Amino acid sequence: MKRTAPGVAAVVTALVLGMTGCGSDAGASTGTLQTPSATKAPAGARDKATKNTLAGLVVLPRGYIADPRSTTGAFTATTFLGNWSADPALDRALLLNAGFVEGYRASRLSPDKKKQFTVQLFKAASPAKAKALQQGFWSQDTHERGFDVPNALSDARVQYDGGTGQSEAVAEVSFVVGTLVAELTIRQTGALGTDPRPDTALLKTLAAQQEARLTTRSS
Repeated sequence: MKRTAPGVAAVVTALVLGMTGCGSDAGASTGTLQTPSATKAPAGARDKATKNTLAGLVVLPRGYIADPRSTTGAFTATTFLGNWSADPALDRALLLNAGFVEGYRASRLSPDKKKQFTVQLFKAASPAKAKALQQGFWSQDTHERGFDVPNALSDARVQYDGGTGQSEAVAEVSFVVGTLVAELTIRQTGALGTDPRPDTALLKTLAAQQEARLTTRSS
């Protein structure tokens, strides 16, 4: 799952990271999770933000703080393509073919601001179209090493970030529940020569809790 807009990194090798839970938002959920409060959305998202049905479905790890570099809130196809797509032409076709209805994104930082957690939800017109959208997004990247996440696509890798000149450890998971595609990512950067490791353990926990919430709501 690419979801790294401009300044994309070149893949180097796969390892394993470390991270702990998310912010002081209102609407705390059970366990270690909480639902996000929307931050100011980019132009293009605001017109549909109040109609979005996905905000209450997102779960975040406790202890993390707001990410000033990234928006939390509803997004339209136009907003997504303009802000987070690494290949707008291809993603526009994927969203169109999926009958994209609405989306929601939340991003948080660890207290030391070294790690970033991001979750994105995409609602498609049907379960089959949601599955096709997931596969279309996932196939755009080179994936190094999957890890054990039931009913999901997963990847763990360390790559060189040309934008920052640092190593970046990435753990990501993508799964489908009904008409919803969920993409979860944990990133951590470190100076070249250090050994950042993708936090597969935390992401597995978050993916299970996110899937459980989506499954409960859809049923």
